[in-house]
Amino acid sequence: MTIHREGYTSIAITLLVIFVSNALVHYFIPGSTFVVWFVYLLSLLLFVAILQFFRNPKRHIIPNENTILCPADGKVVVIEETEETEYFKDRRIQVSIFMSPVNVHINRNPVSGVVRFFRYHPGKYLVAWHPKSSTLNERTSIAIQTAKGTEVLFRQIAGAMARRIVWYVREGDSVTQGQEFGFIKFGSRVDVFLPIGTKVNVKIGDHVTGGLTTLGQFE
Repeated sequence: MTIHREGYTSIAITLLVIFVSNALVHYFIPGSTFVVWFVYLLSLLLFVAILQFFRNPKRHIIPNENTILCPADGKVVVIEETEETEYFKDRRIQVSIFMSPVNVHINRNPVSGVVRFFRYHPGKYLVAWHPKSSTLNERTSIAIQTAKGTEVLFRQIAGAMARRIVWYVREGDSVTQGQEFGFIKFGSRVDVFLPIGTKVNVKIGDHVTGGLTTLGQFE
């Protein structure tokens, strides 16, 4: 397992904070063994937490044009038929995955194809499970058209802790199922909008793995 490139700056800043805080403790409280070891412990826990957040586990992903792969690690919190008003402007099946701070935060293409639509929206930072987070929070919307002409839209949504959404695609790009399309720092959610009639293979409460769990199958 490696560290994702999005974590390099955060890890460097964390190491600097740990070095400065430990130096200050030694300088101002040289005789307090308990305080020194307490700060050591906190520093270790902070460093381990940052490392695990930016971990980049290797995954063997086999593209399949008949399936929709899960775009993120996390927990399924929404499965419902809804009106998608930004791009399709019709009824779709929405599946939402909540990513907690302990999940891997790499986002992966659910299908292979061509990016037909991309938009970035600045916005608020409501908690990821808030009903209006998908329309009011900072977010991106990406639609991919498969080789068979079917389109799938998915949306990165920032949460209360997530303050940076990163994406690696633009309109016109050809992308591969399971390939990284982005990253969200410190917990959030991804919504996927599927055609009506798609067979959904997960249920609310399921814990899913990006690039490995089959979210659904085209009929």
